[in-house]
Amino acid sequence: MLLNSLKPRPQSTCFTQPVEYTVKGIVFKILGNILVHFLVRVMVVFLVLIPLCMHDCHFRGGYDDAFMAQLEGNLNPFFQAMCRAQTLQFSHKRSSMVSLDSIRRDPRWRDPNLHEVISMLSHPMDPVKSNAAAYLQHLCYENERIKQEVRQLNGVPILVELLDHPKPEVHRKACGALRNISYGKDHNNKMAIKNCDGIQALVRLMRKSSSMEVKELVTGTLWNLSSHEPLKMMVINNALQTLTDEIIIPHSGWRRDSADPSKLLSADWTTVFKNTTGCLRNVSSDGADARQRLRECEGLVDALLHALQSAVVNKDTDNKSVENCVCILRNLSYHVHKEIPGTERFQEPHANLMRSVGHQKKKNEPDCFGGKRPKGWKNGLMDRKYGTLDLPKRTEQMKGLELLYQPEVVRLYLSLLTCSHNHNTLEAAAGALQNLAAGHWAWSSYIRATVRKEKGLPILVELLRSDVDKVVRAVAIALRNLAMDRRNKDLIGSYALRDLVGNLPCGQQHPAKNLEGDTVVSILNTIHEILTDSPENARALIQGHAVQKLVAINRSSQSARETKAASHVLQTIWAYKELRNTLNKAGWNKSHFKPTTTGVTKKSKSGKQGSDDITLPLMDKNQGQQIVACIL
Repeated sequence: MLLNSLKPRPQSTCFTQPVEYTVKGIVFKILGNILVHFLVRVMVVFLVLIPLCMHDCHFRGGYDDAFMAQLEGNLNPFFQAMCRAQTLQFSHKRSSMVSLDSIRRDPRWRDPNLHEVISMLSHPMDPVKSNAAAYLQHLCYENERIKQEVRQLNGVPILVELLDHPKPEVHRKACGALRNISYGKDHNNKMAIKNCDGIQALVRLMRKSSSMEVKELVTGTLWNLSSHEPLKMMVINNALQTLTDEIIIPHSGWRRDSADPSKLLSADWTTVFKNTTGCLRNVSSDGADARQRLRECEGLVDALLHALQSAVVNKDTDNKSVENCVCILRNLSYHVHKEIPGTERFQEPHANLMRSVGHQKKKNEPDCFGGKRPKGWKNGLMDRKYGTLDLPKRTEQMKGLELLYQPEVVRLYLSLLTCSHNHNTLEAAAGALQNLAAGHWAWSSYIRATVRKEKGLPILVELLRSDVDKVVRAVAIALRNLAMDRRNKDLIGSYALRDLVGNLPCGQQHPAKNLEGDTVVSILNTIHEILTDSPENARALIQGHAVQKLVAINRSSQSARETKAASHVLQTIWAYKELRNTLNKAGWNKSHFKPTTTGVTKKSKSGKQGSDDITLPLMDKNQGQQIVACIL
């Protein structure tokens, strides 16, 4: 029956001969048909099911359904969507992209409240932690209310704890949030970071991280913290040497082991260097202990001076980092004649004698202004002793804090005064010179003489014509200290008196510069120093019609300090009996030179009431930098 059922059917008309089948052929035919059907089914499975499986695998991104369900069930809908956006990938164009806009169209979406965001910082998932920290960084940007709420919700300790997190993405974003939180006038935020050992955590992060972005965030945060007075010594105690070794020295181009100056590199004016010098600029203004700690920090002074020399050589003296470096050195030069160890060895004997008759000008020595010597030069004992400017013999190369007061630094500061257009840099460079020229010790005498020999007096006199109040004030006080040298006094009297008097107000009418009261007082004190023990300079002042201005200030100024300073100058002029005849002929009498008590006390804008012979330390008023970030 089987054979009959397998008889051949009639073929098409193209075949004329019947086909003869054998049992073997029939068996092969059946097996072939079965194999074809099987292969077809396999192809269908491969073409349809396998791509779906592959698509599903990519869609889950490696997380199983149970884990994803647990994660998404614990998150705010906003963070659920963000987590999916973080972990999901798509393999072809037809898959729709998940974006923040699509998330916001979800009716379940809402902004997470601050408590929820802070709670996400403790989530077991690292991507959630980093996203929450970045979102806090974004929220705290220039928003004092949010910063206060973060502090009240104890978000600061959690962020500080994340600084030690091993994942770079987590500790980087946590540091960015702390940087924004620490910026601003609310010092409670800074204290909150300090109270949970945030300064130590920042230093640890800087040591272990090789990322320049992380170092920028760390140094920016420290810059912000250093603007608060109670934190300055804490920054010094925990971060000074690390900042010097990790940032200042490498970026300044100076090397400890290089004795050949030609092998030293140029400074690298990076953001991290700017942040670090800004931080040290702030802490250097804290007080005598802080200044001495910075002076004694190994490599710091050397590196800062090298960076400034690099700036002068490369004619790049206007950037913020140069400004910070000069301000640090200015602050470290403050009271250097009192605070460094062993200063008593360099105290000048008979300081008063040297002040009055010392440093006489040699007969054939040209003055630093390039003109003929003014009248009144006399030779004397002090000229023979100090005229050659013999410096102490050096047995070894100077380094560290000794470099602060070496005469060689005068050329550096004068170069900055000549090349820079940054008003803060000009003020700081002039302030460094006035600090170094202050006091009665041997090195200040060398500094005063070196400024003259390096043709520095004309540079300073030129800056008296600046329209910037703080530059005029710093230069005026520097000239006052330099005038303690007798030769400098005669030169300044001949070439600077006119510019000094030109900056004075005429009674209640201030000049076009509209200088602050502190600057006017500084100018008057400088004039007083120039006139002391110098009738020639007093005569020149009278011939320059300055008495009218002085009398007007003495009688009508609303500032008690201005009145007192003008009165001192007038009394000094009247004390020279040989000049009274000239004054009487000009219409002046003794009553014009008497002190007045009619002035009404007027508080100066800066509020300083101390001595004007030395500059006060500078602190950066910008307090640091801030950065914005979003959660995308």
